[in-house]
Amino acid sequence: MSVRLEKDGAVAHLLIDRAAKRNAFTQAMWEEFPVLLDAALADDAVKVILLRSAEPGIFCAGADIAEFGEGALDPAWRAKNQAAISRVQIELARADKPVIAVIDGDCVGGGCGLSIACDLRVASPRSRFGITPAKLGLVYSLHDTKLLVDLVGPAQAKRILFTAQLIGADEAQRIGLIEILDEDPLAAGLALAETIATASSHSVRNTKKIVRRILDGQADDDAETQALFAGAFTGEDFKEGVAAFLEKRKAMFK
Repeated sequence: MSVRLEKDGAVAHLLIDRAAKRNAFTQAMWEEFPVLLDAALADDAVKVILLRSAEPGIFCAGADIAEFGEGALDPAWRAKNQAAISRVQIELARADKPVIAVIDGDCVGGGCGLSIACDLRVASPRSRFGITPAKLGLVYSLHDTKLLVDLVGPAQAKRILFTAQLIGADEAQRIGLIEILDEDPLAAGLALAETIATASSHSVRNTKKIVRRILDGQADDDAETQALFAGAFTGEDFKEGVAAFLEKRKAMFK
């Protein structure tokens, strides 16, 4: 399979493995992706997920245009394809564990869509980014357009979508499309993942929930967010965190 899951302790690797086709996604890959994501989310040992290419020098060129160009003429295939891509993007963006995209090379079209659905992005200087529906006479979905706007703001999102041009890694970092730029993005992504994995999973997961609520438009606390805040004080992680602080040692969260 051209997408696969590997686990290494607290870090799971969602690997795109179709380098000969620049990791372009087929329908089968879109359909397999949520199955692998669910497996990583269901494993209590996994604290952080890395989304990356199995081979260096490429992230993902997006949809397989040869397959897409032919299939898109069939309304039934098109609906199936749109549903599969939408499921990937929504489930990736709303996964309850942090997901980091490790980018080395071109991150274009649906590949860039995958990256913006992740929580954080680490890229190499040779990476290039672009979202290119305007080159094909297509319109980007509202969900994924919002992901882009949330990251870079409406004006930069319009520029990226209107022009369909590729931008370099330096500019991508400057406008907020990536968070970390490193000559060795895999090492940097692993270091970030391992740091997150040592933090309280309770804190990380619920912080992600609250950020998602804010991005979805919630501006004030409700009963659920107030309960999250108050309930943490009676949790095992809080007890361990306080004990570790007082004993001047590293916290060992369960």
